[in-house]
Amino acid sequence: MIAYHDEEWGVPLHDDRKLFEFLVLDAFQAGLSWRTILHKRENFRLAFDAFDAQLIARYKKRKIGQLLENAGIVRNRMKIEATVGNAKAFLRVQSEYGSFDSYIWQFVGGQPKQNRWRSLKRLPASTPDSDRMSKDLKERGFKFVGTTICYAFMQAAGMVNDHLVKCFRYEEVRAVR
Repeated sequence: MIAYHDEEWGVPLHDDRKLFEFLVLDAFQAGLSWRTILHKRENFRLAFDAFDAQLIARYKKRKIGQLLENAGIVRNRMKIEATVGNAKAFLRVQSEYGSFDSYIWQFVGGQPKQNRWRSLKRLPASTPDSDRMSKDLKERGFKFVGTTICYAFMQAAGMVNDHLVKCFRYEEVRAVR
């Protein structure tokens, strides 16, 4: 958890495969703790072919069955099937926009939003930007992309800087544009 916070969380991300990974992991996190997902992250990478959307989009019943038997990941049929559908939707977005990165960053105007939170109690669970992102993703066929999941994704992918101002990472992340 500490390494994830100190090295990864909130850093602006523009790599399509990593963006897809975060989208998948945030969807699996729904109803669970982030700690649970983070501890199973390597298992997810192995089980889901390093988050290669091209491969995941071609998963059939047999592969889904194998995933449902994999104790190293969260074995939720709806989330696994959503991941396959999301891979297909992800590829359509890449085709339309040239990259998922070009598409997803439009929800914050192409630049990270620099928040100035002084207390964890002030951090929102969603914002108008995550509401718009959620609505648009759903219209494009994505599943498990409610506004709270979208905001968690935005935080993880550095689309918003939600490190507290007193956190040593706040200024470091702010400097990365």
